[in-house]
Amino acid sequence: MSASGRGETTDDLLAALLDGMDAALCAFDADGVITHWNREAERILGWSAAEAVGRKGFAGWAVRAADAQDVEERLMAAQDVPGRQVHEFALVTKEGGRVLVRTQSAGVPGADGKPAGVYCAFSEVHAQIDLERSIALSEALMDDASWGVVLVDVDLRPAVVNAHAARAFGSARSALLGRPLGELLVQGVEELEGALQHVLAEGSPPAPAELWVSVRTPEGVRRRCWRSGFLRLGSPLAEEPVPLGVGWLFQDVTESRQAALDTAQLRFRAGQLHRSGRAAAECPDPAEAAAVRLDFALAGFAEHALLDVLEQSSDPDRRRLVRVAASPPVLPDPGAGASAARYAPGHPALQALDRIGSVRTSAPRGEAGGGWARERQWPQDAAHVLCTVLRSRGRNLGVLTFVRGASRAAFEQADAAYAEEVAARVAADLDLGAWPRHDPKDLA
Repeated sequence: MSASGRGETTDDLLAALLDGMDAALCAFDADGVITHWNREAERILGWSAAEAVGRKGFAGWAVRAADAQDVEERLMAAQDVPGRQVHEFALVTKEGGRVLVRTQSAGVPGADGKPAGVYCAFSEVHAQIDLERSIALSEALMDDASWGVVLVDVDLRPAVVNAHAARAFGSARSALLGRPLGELLVQGVEELEGALQHVLAEGSPPAPAELWVSVRTPEGVRRRCWRSGFLRLGSPLAEEPVPLGVGWLFQDVTESRQAALDTAQLRFRAGQLHRSGRAAAECPDPAEAAAVRLDFALAGFAEHALLDVLEQSSDPDRRRLVRVAASPPVLPDPGAGASAARYAPGHPALQALDRIGSVRTSAPRGEAGGGWARERQWPQDAAHVLCTVLRSRGRNLGVLTFVRGASRAAFEQADAAYAEEVAARVAADLDLGAWPRHDPKDLA
């Protein structure tokens, strides 16, 4: 290929590159004559390359006469200073309108190192400001916003994490990148991944969602509620929408949600106590009334209730608990169905009697039910147990035991307070029915 052919090919390639740019671009030689003018410049101002190339500066066609000298001096001054120069000018369109543009200009050195001209890239100011706002927003979100921001790729792995989100996960930002969500969350990962997959497939949901998760942190596992919003991210450069991932924004609302749940729980339990009181008032037999109260107490609280009454004896060292009711909460005839509960020393029921209060316990890890429950005369599926004393008129009458299975959480202090309230009412019923019975040996 001849030198002239190579030069033509280079010029064609340069023209194609300039016309494919998103920014408007023009270039001036050392005398201020326009040498290049791309399609974006034509779109903004309306002047074609044929009309622009060869003109000296913008005077007389693309700028007002009053502004021409100032614009030319500021543009051509870029030859004499290092780096880029940023200016804002009001240019004139072919139709006679005015458009405010922001320019970035820089000198072009020749082969001998001397100034050979200037190139100038420009865009409409409002478009530039929109771009800068978008960049500023992204940087602010990724820096330290007041909510967590995580950009998740199409493989559902964190690609970008801001400082707030890193603190929520209890880890360094870099340590979270590229890891499966299952390694970061102990519980709740299925719901989160389901939400992310739905966004990738269907688009952003109309409203935020609240997700309960358990986060593995250096301090241990913490259960949190995150109010989450999701945005599907698509490439602005693709001809068709191509998902790049999901933007996940969340705030920790654990305290408010837990407070709301606690309030709802208190309201429900107060309602149960009220309803059980009304139902017990219709029972002619105080023992039946006690059974009714247990029935109401179990709703949403536990799987089983065990009612053990302390037999009265003249021997203060001799204590015997008699099982008079069990879940299902039907109180049997004491003469027919009551049986001694042979509890070993240190049994939680006996501890409750000694403390005149409540005792909570749970099966060791991996030992729920089975032998652990049988040894303590509890139902086979017992995993969490709460024993509280039955007390009326300054006397211990027995022990009320609530049992939960492994699928439920262990009893907490608030549960103990509710159990004690139920026990006080049950003890009053038993006391009214002349329970506990005296040991027949003491009556002989």
